Amino acid sequence: MTEDAIPDLSRRKILVGAVASAAAVGAVATARAASFGNPDSPAEGRINARSRTSLDDPGPKNPALAGQFPSFQDPPATDINGMPLFWASFNNAHKRYQNGGWAREVTQDDFAISQDIAGVNMRLAQNGIREMHWHQQAEWAIMLDGKCRITVLDEQGRPQVADVKTGDLWYFPAGLPHSLQGLGATGAEFLLAFDNGKASEFNTLLLSDWIAHTPPDVLAANFGVPSDAFKDIPLDNLWIFQGQDPGPLAADQRAVQSARGAPPQPFIFSLSDLPPTRQTKGGFVQIADSRNFKTSTTVAAALVTVKPGGLRELHWHPNADEWQYYIKGQARMTVFDTGPKATTGDFRAGDIGYVKKSLGHYVQNTGGTDLVFLELFKSDHYAEVSLSDWLSHSPPQLVMEHLNISRETLARFPKNRPDVVPV
Repeated sequence: MTEDAIPDLSRRKILVGAVASAAAVGAVATARAASFGNPDSPAEGRINARSRTSLDDPGPKNPALAGQFPSFQDPPATDINGMPLFWASFNNAHKRYQNGGWAREVTQDDFAISQDIAGVNMRLAQNGIREMHWHQQAEWAIMLDGKCRITVLDEQGRPQVADVKTGDLWYFPAGLPHSLQGLGATGAEFLLAFDNGKASEFNTLLLSDWIAHTPPDVLAANFGVPSDAFKDIPLDNLWIFQGQDPGPLAADQRAVQSARGAPPQPFIFSLSDLPPTRQTKGGFVQIADSRNFKTSTTVAAALVTVKPGGLRELHWHPNADEWQYYIKGQARMTVFDTGPKATTGDFRAGDIGYVKKSLGHYVQNTGGTDLVFLELFKSDHYAEVSLSDWLSHSPPQLVMEHLNISRETLARFPKNRPDVVPV
């Protein structure tokens, strides 16, 4: 037998053998396997190689980078055709530093598929201030580390000042002015999400910019003070700068009180303290949307924890694209589209994933520790369809005829949308 004449050995059988447990079934599974997947229609995947040299990769490479993406380098044979890249990362995003903190962003300019959400990772030093500003888009955020003081004023002139801790959320509707300040010895780190993929943290409506570019006589007339009261205003915007200790929260809250009262719904929410919406042996899901976080009318969120060996089940979201942020652990995700198309990618802490509306996918914990990630949607509510839920609530004969499975197999399918398996 020559080097270029490797026998077929039934590529489909090899696939079954590759995914089966060798300890449990060994080579018997390969010998008895019929057909599984479509690794050769069209031919994709390493198991389709007929020539040994077709697997060689002698060209230039960055091993450190390639090693982060085993599923891109050696995709499952069930992957087919291809689709737009659904991976991005803050790990290779440029950091903008100021005295007082830093930020980096991933927008649609960097991540073409991300139409609905733009993301920002920001760190504020002890007493570091993100200057008073507002956006043309809504801002949703989760605290990743430390403590932060937020201020916001609603359209009725009702103020809120609050302190948020790790795991807490805030949501500022488009156009509402606000500020952020890191507290305590370590300051604050958080993820921001805007409900527009093209939004940029580096292009916001800043207080310092507006004052510097308004005629002094107009400022004097507006505020009822002499023009020279503004002679020392900064001529360049502050964006992030080093401030002083703001003092007790209660003092700030007293200082901002308005005759109009407080906003009817708080702009903050504790997601980490929320009881799980779903919990199984495989992990749990916590959901925050306008049904419990009343002010968050354009962003719905799920915080997902998957235990080692667990799987965020096969599912899709019928109402919005999904923007993912990986907080801890490592994962593998396959996205399924019409065509058919299927592509598998790998994710680690700091990475971002994106799944277009209604496309099927799963997220698998491929590490030895808990996998924790966020799912964000440009929507007022969270919505999901579970594949196992659909199949277990369809006429059994119909499902068995579609998949060529036994009634006993179908009876074992999870019911009532477990979200994370094993149940």
